[in-house]
Amino acid sequence: MTFTFVLVPPAPEETRTWPGRLARAVPGIDVLVPQDPEDVEAALGRADAAYGTLTPELLAMADGLRWLQAPQAGPPPGFYHPALASHPVQVTNMRDTYTDHVAAHTLALVLALARQIPRYVREQSAAHWAPDWSDGAIVPLGEARALVVGTGAVGAEVGRLLAAFGTRVDGVDARVTAPPPGFTRIVPPDRLDKVLGETDIVIVTVPHTPRTEGLFDADRFAAMKRGACLVNVGRGPTVRLDDLVAALDTGQLRGAALDVMEREPLPAVHPLWRHPRALLTPHVAGAGPHAAERRFEVLTENARRFAAGRPLINVVDKTQWF
Repeated sequence: MTFTFVLVPPAPEETRTWPGRLARAVPGIDVLVPQDPEDVEAALGRADAAYGTLTPELLAMADGLRWLQAPQAGPPPGFYHPALASHPVQVTNMRDTYTDHVAAHTLALVLALARQIPRYVREQSAAHWAPDWSDGAIVPLGEARALVVGTGAVGAEVGRLLAAFGTRVDGVDARVTAPPPGFTRIVPPDRLDKVLGETDIVIVTVPHTPRTEGLFDADRFAAMKRGACLVNVGRGPTVRLDDLVAALDTGQLRGAALDVMEREPLPAVHPLWRHPRALLTPHVAGAGPHAAERRFEVLTENARRFAAGRPLINVVDKTQWF
């Protein structure tokens, strides 16, 4: 089947070679890369499929659109909107393209909190020798319980890696019911508050959806075991930062490590930057080699499937944003 595919501007630099590569890999594809507003409207008017972000205004130009490939696993706020949800277009995303990188970063954050690395880094900057040999100095992973909130590709890999330390790993997920390798059990979201009270390390990997926005707020922090740690590598809006600061200030939480923030970039005046119980990285958990090539592979596979009339991979429930 021949079809018209549009790379919606602004196209990142990594996509510069994609039109030629797609043309060679997918027989029948006609790739358009419009630049001027008039060209964009004309291209979307012809489009059967597209890659990128379509605002309501752009989507209105694409009456015949049947497939939209999102550029990320969890696109930024605003990608999913009511017009897209009601449009017949099928949306796919880039999930599982950097699972290994995110999982490794997550383990680094967990280990840092468990071994007081943030504190010792601060002591190093002050040239201060201050060893802590107290019984409560560390979180012994071989005796700890971890809860992975969201056991998709990233969450499942995080649990598998963490189990190698002897940690008991439980999961919370709305779709997954069978425990992945390394997990003891999976419970549904309505049991989250109960298992939080039993958990030493809570790892959040869920995407930002209408149901997960503000998932961890003051009430949820109060439900956590006192002295537990929180790690968020999913999406920033799932954790209310002001409530997190309060939980850290009171000692309800031992520590928090965040790669994603409710507001990005995090304002320089925000207290988390200087909080002694906090460890921050600037949304880099997915950093690593081959990311662009992996995204191209997902795009190419779906383009081939679309041309052949076969089911697409990584299909999204538009009403739930993932």
